[in-house]
Amino acid sequence: MTNLAPLFDRAFEPLAAAVAARCIPGGVLGIVDSDGQRITRAIGAAQLVPNARPMREETWFDLASLTKVIFTTPRILALAQDGAIDLDAALISVLPDLRQYDASAWERKVTFRQCLGHQTPFPAVEPIYTYGRDPDLLRAFILQREWRARDPVYSDINFILLGFALERLSGKTIRDMEPGPGFAWSTKPDVAAATEDCTWRHRVLSGEVHDDNCAALQGAGHAGLFGTAASVLDFAQVLLTGASECSTALMRQPLSATRTHGWERPYDGWSGDALCSPGTIGHTGFTGTGLWIDFDRGKAWTLLTNRIHPTRHFDSGIVALRQAVGDLINGVR
Repeated sequence: MTNLAPLFDRAFEPLAAAVAARCIPGGVLGIVDSDGQRITRAIGAAQLVPNARPMREETWFDLASLTKVIFTTPRILALAQDGAIDLDAALISVLPDLRQYDASAWERKVTFRQCLGHQTPFPAVEPIYTYGRDPDLLRAFILQREWRARDPVYSDINFILLGFALERLSGKTIRDMEPGPGFAWSTKPDVAAATEDCTWRHRVLSGEVHDDNCAALQGAGHAGLFGTAASVLDFAQVLLTGASECSTALMRQPLSATRTHGWERPYDGWSGDALCSPGTIGHTGFTGTGLWIDFDRGKAWTLLTNRIHPTRHFDSGIVALRQAVGDLINGVR
């Protein structure tokens, strides 16, 4: 068994330096291997304004887009595994009202697999929350909108629609679904890492979802999950050991040069750094979160930060920080 402690100490240094330089308020780094060896460490502040609170190893984080891979992807793949859906079938097999007034609309041809791999023409971002606060009306708006087709990019719309499919098949809203062991859809403000001083909700967010569209939809498939470093590492360890009820084969199967089903895979300049093995998958979240799982080397790591507190309009250096941590996790220097 490899001793993770020296490797972890090196990998923690860039996080400590980012906090010392006031690039981010605080963070938690955690690593686990397939033998169950685990280390986590916290540094900095969970909140700066209006009151300061220290970061702790057990601090809860708004995981943002890690929701896509921890919650939505496993559930979609499990439904496919059970024969409840066909990944190569169009979404209208579950969402028949998608662009229902135009039988020839391109949106009606989009498949589950294309959404998982971000291979659709949906836009990268869309301020859905600016169209109203009624979640049912916003769902109808998303389903009926004539989206302008573009070259495929990473798009939240893909996973918002996958979330709608989960809702239709279960008869429950996302927030009424069980989020998974160690996870939640919200948490108490005093145990959470604060995110942004929101300009339209007029308060510092802590323990409630930061993502604007997810908040307006009152739960969605692309964001909204909360968890701790321990719960994220628990999830990763289950995948590493093969104990997951959902096969990891599709999570690791390439769909493009940068994507698998739900996850990213190593490519030049990706968040996990160039030294990751080819058997690594990973994903990041806008709030400053990330998870990487290296199946070839039997280890996973998570870097959870509150890099958008108290504002997103600041260069936190999160991209370089993630890569520096990944570089050292993989044994360099």
